[in-house]
Amino acid sequence: MLVFVVIAALAQLGIQTTSFIAVLGAAGLAIGLALQGSLSNFAAGFLMIIFKPFRAGDYIEGGGTAGVVEKIEVFTTTLTTADNKVIIVPNAKMMGDIITNFSTKKTRRVDLDFSVSYANDIGKVRACLLEVIQDTAKILKEPESVILVKELKEGSVVFQTRTWVMSADYWDVHFALMEGVKKRFGEQGIVLPVPARDVHVYEHGKG
Repeated sequence: MLVFVVIAALAQLGIQTTSFIAVLGAAGLAIGLALQGSLSNFAAGFLMIIFKPFRAGDYIEGGGTAGVVEKIEVFTTTLTTADNKVIIVPNAKMMGDIITNFSTKKTRRVDLDFSVSYANDIGKVRACLLEVIQDTAKILKEPESVILVKELKEGSVVFQTRTWVMSADYWDVHFALMEGVKKRFGEQGIVLPVPARDVHVYEHGKG
């Protein structure tokens, strides 16, 4: 208001104010463009506070990265990755992307695929997988674990195990199952698929 009053007063005194108005307009446009990112981050931060898609301490994927939420501030969200790197994500980028919250639910399902050769007996493979699941700590009894033939691929049969764990135990069970299955397959002689390629050699007659 003060600027407009000054310009009006100068105009009344006969001073040309067109150049002043042009400069002010350009300055206003520049300031608006400069603040556009900050305002969008502020608006996104406000929406995050209202709708609470995640809280401090949650493990999430969003904004092109993943980690544990450390701080939710007005303009940015701070995450800590599994290898202890700190990542600061603008709130507008976080809210403009798909957010996956792995901590909202108390339990998660661990889905793992294991490929074996067609030469193996399906019942024997299933029994080995069941034994590993029963011997692995932190797997919940309910819901019940499932073992199924997921896919018949060229050169291999793909089995999938579906086990339920507490969200905090997901990776412990994931790696324990992978190691346990590899050891049990070796002990029981379960043959793993080996990539094969047929090579045909043609001998051309001499002309």
